[in-house]
Amino acid sequence: MKDFAGRIAVITGGGTGMGRELARQLAAEGCNIAMCDVSGGAMAETRRLCEAAGLSQGQRLTSHIADVSQEADVARFRDEVERDHESDRIHLLFNNAGIGGGGSFIVNGRDEWERTFDICWGGVYRCTRAFLPMMRRADAGHIVNTSSVNGFWAFIAPDIPQTAYAAAKFAVKGFTEALITDLRLNAPHIKCSVVMPGHIGTSIASNSLKVQTGNQGDEITPREIELARKRIAARNPQADKIPDEEIRKMILERARRFLEDAPTSAAEAATIILDGVRNERWRILVGRDAELIDELVRATPDQAYEKDFFAAFAAKAGWTVGR
Repeated sequence: MKDFAGRIAVITGGGTGMGRELARQLAAEGCNIAMCDVSGGAMAETRRLCEAAGLSQGQRLTSHIADVSQEADVARFRDEVERDHESDRIHLLFNNAGIGGGGSFIVNGRDEWERTFDICWGGVYRCTRAFLPMMRRADAGHIVNTSSVNGFWAFIAPDIPQTAYAAAKFAVKGFTEALITDLRLNAPHIKCSVVMPGHIGTSIASNSLKVQTGNQGDEITPREIELARKRIAARNPQADKIPDEEIRKMILERARRFLEDAPTSAAEAATIILDGVRNERWRILVGRDAELIDELVRATPDQAYEKDFFAAFAAKAGWTVGR
């Protein structure tokens, strides 16, 4: 699928980050877009940006409120896509939605852990199940599942556990790789790719707390502070003594650094992903840091979770994630 013009692309998590940039770049190429997100306001901004760049006559861009961890939401999203795009087929499925949270299997609560896993893995599974029949009716299709470097390296820093997100991203990677044979045998006109980004400049750090707590506003709520405190407690037993206002400042600074200090922008990531789709690459590493982690883990897998390994990688990549 070298040309996206006239195709129909479904994008989950289209309100911000890589989802927004995928929508913008695909729309600029004349692709019809159906995006979902839990935030209507975020999707409205994505739509505004796409329309400001110019849409061709008849090109459709629709937005749909849906939580990909909920079966009923995903089914409704699929039905709305079929209705609003007046088609029983789609060509591109970007399972992009994801959040962080549930870092520690021991310290963090079960609800937070399972919420993270249900979005990062369950969303990929449910949306692929829901939209696969529409892809099978098309002349060509491509499923693009967003994993992470945490899909082959369950680490973010020596003192930060990463269990829910890493487990989900390993599942996404394994599922996508298993689909290669399944699609080749049973739906050969459909391709698939697993995307493994390194540190990409997105709002996932701040959005994750909002999704975990159901907060769509700009203010940091007491529940967000509570979850952030639990995240800190997973590496600092004195976290309960930190004042709320200090936690609030830490939340804002962490979100700023994750967005502004990233070596790869969301727009650059989207370009890499779409180039990978055009070239039918089943494995798409995004960012020099992702390439470097991949090289190092393959070279010395037994050392991958040692502090010296992380220190050597961080020095080479200039990585600040988790610090």
